Amino acid sequence: MPQGYISKQELDETDPVSAGYQKLVDAASRYLSKDGLARLQRAFEFGRDAHEGQRRDSGIPYFTHPIAVASLLAEMKLDNDTLITALLHDTVEDCDVSLEDLSKAFGSDVAELVNGVTKLSQIELKSIDTKQAENFRKFVLAVGRDIRVLLVKLADRTHNMQTLSAVKKDERRWRIANETMEIYAPLAERMGITRFQKELEDLAFRELQPELRESIVSRLDFLAIETEQIVPDICAELKLLIQQHDIECEVTGRRKTPYSISRKMKVKNVTMEQLADVMAFRIIVPDNVACYQALGIIHTHFPVVMGRFKDYISTPKANGYRSLHTGVIGPLKQKIEIQIRTADMDDKAERGVAAHWSYKQAEDGSRAEKFEKLETFRWARELVSLLELNDEPTEFLENTKLEMYKDQVFCFTPKGDLIGLPKGATAIDFAYAVHTDVGDKCAGVMINEKRRQLTTELVNGDQVKVLTDKDAKPKSEWEDYAVTGRAKSAIKRFIRLQKQNEFGRVGKALLEREYRFRKSPFDEDLIRPALSAFNLATIDELYVQIAEQRLKTRDLFEHLHPEQALAKKEDKSGRKRSAEALPQPVFSMDSSYEGLAVHLGKCCHPLPGDRIVGIVTTGKGITVHTKSCSTLTKFVEIPELWLEVEWPRNNLARHAGRIRAVILNEPGALAALCTVIGQQAGNITQIQLTERNLNFFTFVLDIDVKNLEHIQSIVAVLRSNKYIESVDRHSF
Repeated sequence: MPQGYISKQELDETDPVSAGYQKLVDAASRYLSKDGLARLQRAFEFGRDAHEGQRRDSGIPYFTHPIAVASLLAEMKLDNDTLITALLHDTVEDCDVSLEDLSKAFGSDVAELVNGVTKLSQIELKSIDTKQAENFRKFVLAVGRDIRVLLVKLADRTHNMQTLSAVKKDERRWRIANETMEIYAPLAERMGITRFQKELEDLAFRELQPELRESIVSRLDFLAIETEQIVPDICAELKLLIQQHDIECEVTGRRKTPYSISRKMKVKNVTMEQLADVMAFRIIVPDNVACYQALGIIHTHFPVVMGRFKDYISTPKANGYRSLHTGVIGPLKQKIEIQIRTADMDDKAERGVAAHWSYKQAEDGSRAEKFEKLETFRWARELVSLLELNDEPTEFLENTKLEMYKDQVFCFTPKGDLIGLPKGATAIDFAYAVHTDVGDKCAGVMINEKRRQLTTELVNGDQVKVLTDKDAKPKSEWEDYAVTGRAKSAIKRFIRLQKQNEFGRVGKALLEREYRFRKSPFDEDLIRPALSAFNLATIDELYVQIAEQRLKTRDLFEHLHPEQALAKKEDKSGRKRSAEALPQPVFSMDSSYEGLAVHLGKCCHPLPGDRIVGIVTTGKGITVHTKSCSTLTKFVEIPELWLEVEWPRNNLARHAGRIRAVILNEPGALAALCTVIGQQAGNITQIQLTERNLNFFTFVLDIDVKNLEHIQSIVAVLRSNKYIESVDRHSF
């Protein structure tokens, strides 16, 4: 027996701490080495001393809770470090113990695991404030580093729910149960740990909806009396049927949990009397082939309930769950649900990721733990990646809630890679699931080899090819069609950065103009002292405020240079501020100028080659007009809104030009109009009939063209056509 190990005789079984520890040792001794048990004993003594004198709400010693958490994990055969973490997971938060103390006593791995669990002490999903959301960020980040943090936390919450009745305050019990239903049960499901998931759901259901649960339990108890022998009889008949075909099997049956029945009643909108399949049966067979053979036997002998068959063996769930599900009118004419799987599938269905812990024989004869890195944990890595895309913790929290509650849709890349998405996801979500850069440069999509819209909702089995373009960029309306938190976050982040960049350039140009008008040198270093006065953190924010017209350049200048405030009076007396008097800095649009801060006027449809001017519009940035546009007359008396603008150089983008065409009312005239435009490499994006009479039709057309020269060429060719009475550029 290892030194320091407490024997059964030395334990006081009347002491809840000793009794709980004995249960832990009994479970752990089935797979831990003697050295591992001795290390566990040291952790027990360390934790017992640290928690000395502390009590739970029920009055029993507090250390019974960490022991119970460790026991739950030992039953799942978790490794030594995880069990020690469970025993010590509250020591840093509740006792005079530091992470350095734990690292010295039990190693850095245990200290890091305890630190991860400690960060998750208070998470409330309903009241989303910044502190709680930040805790959830830490939670996911900790899980991303080591999945065992989550296993300990789930066991911790399971035991807390088992002892929830000891909490005296109704409000606190409800809050804990609500957290469990909204955070921990869904996470247990994503981890594939059915054991924790079902228990957490039902314990939370008991607290949140006690009357509904009690009515379901009463009905189940009544059915149990009526059908006491039905479950074993059905098990016996199914087993005999399968074995008659030379397939070894084990068959078990059970009633569904009250919560699962309640959820099914809600989804199907039926009463419990109408919900016939409250019994579920599980058939365990030797291998995958036998699973499908058993399924064929079942379907051959019993009528199938249509729409109930699911194959999670060929296409596993995101959490790694594998099984065949079917519904039949089975023995004794009972409507039942049947699950068919191997023993390995069953183990992984019950223990989830914990079933991937394996033990190998070392050269010295001892057993060392090894954790398999499986695709099972892709969801955790995806949640961690959201941290890089969300600047605000509350935004991250809302997006991860979306991820946890959606059913999965499985689609394929052209290379055959499987990508799981929430139900209702669109091609936009698929593009961002492939990679953020792919989503940002997405220009189109092929679904099942056909060109489709990016907003197309995907269905299971779709093959999706994302078409990218280096000049493409996300549009703000994409967020309305995206479903996944990853896509929404990436789009928001891109738009936020683009807005800051575009509005920043506009604001800086306006401020430079103000300094030139005042004949003062412009220096950003002289402007920075004003940031605090206007409650701004960076100079970029200042520029954005100016571009959005929330801060006047005149007010900012006079705040920085009060000695020049008299210039305002001088303006009134003689030196008038006007569009001509104000110096006009040239604002150069970049190649992707049609964005958040720069817009082409819909009144005049300016094209590269037109002489243009910009008008600063409140909240929108710059609207670009041709210098001959009649709209400009509205701004003659507001010179501070004017900005000289120039087209970008080497611009290859196409732009909408508008023409007005009068054609003959003859067969083929409209076809001739469209044909000429197409032959001249123009693309009609909109056509409107504005006037018609006996002899002529008048159309207004929007055409995508390269520049002014291109549309002038189209107009010239149209004027030479026999069906065209007249044509010219048009503006409202």
